[in-house]
Order: sequence, then C-alpha cells, then structure tokens
Amino acid sequence: MKDFDWTSFNRKISVKASISALYDAWTIPEGLERWFLSNAHYTRSDGSIVGPRERIHPTDKYKWSWHTWDVVEEGAVLEVNGTDQMSFSFAGTCTVVIKLEQLQDEVMVTLTQSDIPTDDKSKKDIRLGCFEGWSFYMTNLKSIYEGGIDLRNMNDDLTGVINS
Repeated sequence: MKDFDWTSFNRKISVKASISALYDAWTIPEGLERWFLSNAHYTRSDGSIVGPRERIHPTDKYKWSWHTWDVVEEGAVLEVNGTDQMSFSFAGTCTVVIKLEQLQDEVMVTLTQSDIPTDDKSKKDIRLGCFEGWSFYMTNLKSIYEGGIDLRNMNDDLTGVINS
C-alpha cells in the first residue's frame, strides 16, 4: 500500500449523450438534481441566488444535499469553460475537475479528485468514500442519460444500501 496514491483518483465513464447535455448536467443546478443531488443551491458572489436553469459561474458558492443522506456539502465553483470542462472545490480542501471528450458516438466523462489530505480519516472518508460515491453517481449519470432510469435510493427508511 506504500505505492497507493492517497492524494487523488480518476473515474471515467462513457455516456451516449451530447457534450452539451452532459455539460448542462454538471453546470446547471436542475441538471445536477436530475442524477446526483436532491438539492443544488448556488449563490453568486453578490449574494444573489442562481436559478434552477441558470448556468453556474466561477466563484459561485454551492450548498449540496443528497437524498437519504443528512449531509450538506459546501464549496465553490472554480472553473466553467462553457463547453467541456469545469471544476469545483469539494470535501474541504479537495478539487474536482470534470472533463468531457467526444469519442465516436459517446462522450467520455472524466472526473479527477485531487488534493486529498493523507491523514487516516481523509484516506477513509475522502479517498475511499468519494471514490465509491463518484463511481455510483457517474453510473447513475449514464443510466439517466441513456435510459432514463434513476438508480438512486430516495427512501429514507432504507439505509446502508449502495445506491444512497
């Protein structure tokens, strides 16, 4: 395990959808709520609220929540290039970068989470926990955009399941 990279990881998935649709899935609050979050709340630097169908901007702040999970994640948008890449702060000091690349009739969605602290709690909760979480949610992104089936658990009475 001494050669294991605890500070970053990549997740990739191919999705049969347009780059513009997948870019919207990451950069419009309503898009994030379709496959990832129960609530994607963004505010601009002037304190105004980003509408559910508005595109996010660099320096926007977010508060995210999930179905069946009693956690609120807060962070900031770092970059949105308008076409195929965006980044945001996540899990404290981490950075997440999303890149979209057209490959034949599919789009490769690549997520990189970096700057993960190396204390034992961060190794467990962020490096291993986020790896597992992003793997599920990126699978759900593919499911939603290719078939319309939402794999998320939305029943608060069911706990400890892989789709929460």
